[in-house]
Amino acid sequence: MKTLGFLGVAHIHTPGFVNRINERADAFRVKAVWDNQPERARIAAGHLNNCAVTDVDAIVNDDEIDAVIVCSETALHRELVEAAAAAGKDMFVEKPLGIKASDAYAMRNAIDDAGVIFQIGHFMRGFPAYRFIKKLIDEGTLGAITRIRHSNVHQGAIAGIFDAGNGWYDDGWLWMTDMERSGMGGFGDLGAHSLDILMWLMGDVQSVTAQMDSLLGKYPCDEYGEGMLRFANGAIGTLAAGWVDLARTMPIHVTGAEGVAYVDDDKLYVKSDNLPGADGREWKDLPDALPHAFELFLHAINGADAPLISAKEAADRTAVMEAFYQAAESNAWVQPQTSKKER
Repeated sequence: MKTLGFLGVAHIHTPGFVNRINERADAFRVKAVWDNQPERARIAAGHLNNCAVTDVDAIVNDDEIDAVIVCSETALHRELVEAAAAAGKDMFVEKPLGIKASDAYAMRNAIDDAGVIFQIGHFMRGFPAYRFIKKLIDEGTLGAITRIRHSNVHQGAIAGIFDAGNGWYDDGWLWMTDMERSGMGGFGDLGAHSLDILMWLMGDVQSVTAQMDSLLGKYPCDEYGEGMLRFANGAIGTLAAGWVDLARTMPIHVTGAEGVAYVDDDKLYVKSDNLPGADGREWKDLPDALPHAFELFLHAINGADAPLISAKEAADRTAVMEAFYQAAESNAWVQPQTSKKER
């Protein structure tokens, strides 16, 4: 049985991770929880068989603890990740890795130098349609990709607002709207997943620009935005993300010189003369879904071969997202910062 510790339980996804661990109580147990708000830590511990509430040093220096789960405010990630890496702990870090590229690349260096298992909370790579689209791109079925678009949105900021209710972030998760602690608003929060998919499919980003705004001005951060990317391979991308949409329609659209693929109403459509049967109608022959990113981490620390996201990939995405926010502030195109290590 593997023993785990939580370094922070602030993120809105924490309850989901707690449930996943409890569902696998035969293979994993949580020994201790830390959070910078002790009451928040006590609540989480109560859902984890009343495990101990302790401090960071006690968790990272506990030889019984095999791996840690970092779900703190994003601004605390670097100190927690570097402490865990120095202690040789495998780690799952909720997205994004950091607020600034400099912090993210410092974490990447610490993780890689320690040689620990790492995973971040980007979960969309396991979607069957996206796995198939990547196969189409990698095999050249769509030809040279000219344009790619990804959208990740929900109604978190406006849910309940018009009937005097609260948005999703109002009850316990307001730190995610505080730029000092989260580093981003609706565009960055949900756009982090879109960015992971776009870079997974297209590779390095050369430059970006963006516009962001608020619908209600409810939070001290952006509530939605739209970004544009120039990839190193010449493709042009767009990214839409935010907390003020009633539905996530047409999340991905890929256009190549020899084909097109897109998802609409959770169905994949493909048209290409290079793929028999791809006549523009729904394509149903899809690979199986992969487990959630957190489940893949649990598989990996239990010795299984699991496709994980590297610390370098996670840091590169932080760098591009930081560039998006700089671009929106300056109303210009911005080149993302790169790692000081050989890329």
